[in-house]
Amino acid sequence: MTIESLAGERPMVLVVDDALDCLSLLGTVLKGLYRVKIANGGQKALDILASVDLLDLILLDIMMPGIDGYEICTRLKNDQRTRDIPIIFLTAKTDIEDEEKGLGLGAVDYITKPISPPIVMARVKAQLQIKAAADFLRDKNVYLEQIVDKRTQEVRAIQEVMLFGLASLAETRDNETGNHIRRTQYYIKALAEHLRCHPRFQSFISDYTIAMLFRSAPLHDIGKVGIPDGILLKPGRFVATEYKIMKAHTTLGRDAIENAEKKLGFKVDFLRFAKEIAYSHHEKWDGTGYPQKLAGEAIPISARLMAIADIYDAIVNRRIYKEPFSHDDAAEFIKANRGSHFDPDITDAFLAIQDEFKAIAERFADGT
Repeated sequence: MTIESLAGERPMVLVVDDALDCLSLLGTVLKGLYRVKIANGGQKALDILASVDLLDLILLDIMMPGIDGYEICTRLKNDQRTRDIPIIFLTAKTDIEDEEKGLGLGAVDYITKPISPPIVMARVKAQLQIKAAADFLRDKNVYLEQIVDKRTQEVRAIQEVMLFGLASLAETRDNETGNHIRRTQYYIKALAEHLRCHPRFQSFISDYTIAMLFRSAPLHDIGKVGIPDGILLKPGRFVATEYKIMKAHTTLGRDAIENAEKKLGFKVDFLRFAKEIAYSHHEKWDGTGYPQKLAGEAIPISARLMAIADIYDAIVNRRIYKEPFSHDDAAEFIKANRGSHFDPDITDAFLAIQDEFKAIAERFADGT
């Protein structure tokens, strides 16, 4: 592997020195193998660095009037654009302390004058080979990161399509609720975003959590695929035995997701939320819900959020057993059940952003 094969052309070297004889000698020695730029002072060097994109190495004198080599090195290493350019100090300062200072500032080598052309050429070649290899690995890593990111996005897209497809299996058994799963995704996202700075919820809600809730929401009623049509599509009230069967959709949904997770052989965050939502979104704050009669903080936050999203959508949309009610009716029902059916603070969040719920319902109205 050669420098030219990695870079595609001859490397560019900047020589910075206020001594004209040194500049002339180094220019003559280096130009046979490299593209060479010359600067007779610190400011000139900075001007060249500001105007050149491809610079591979700097040979830098220390003792110069105005801006000295140490200052130039410090500036370059503090600049993200130039910090990876290797710097070789080339100087008449021979004390060990000076060399230690130069290397401590980030230089890769330190050559003392008088100049020995073979030594300079060997040191320059070695550092350029190291830089070329580092650049190659850096570019390779960037390329691999891009590939991984692309594949990750593809996997997420496939997951979301599959989740939405599975959830639709439950919803298509009742064609009056075609956009229910999409609406509940946006309801739960809106609630979570509003509550993310609330003292009770800020340790739970983050960008990541909101994304997981959004992806999990479509599976909240997946258990309905196990409910017989005669019950699921019944237009009137359930008798006790029918209601018991209907309530089983929470457990059926949780078990289906749990079995899928076992098949994977490892835990998945969004499936954890999906299980919580499917199993517990019919629990009530006062402990009178189902399937476990959980109360208060014992109900997972994800399920408490979905409880309001699901009930609101059920009220404002047509169901086989009822005509749609108005947004105001839904808001009044949720407000009236603050602290009984619903978490009080989540209820307050809903009331604060209820116009957003109304807009979501209109945006994804059935039939659109």
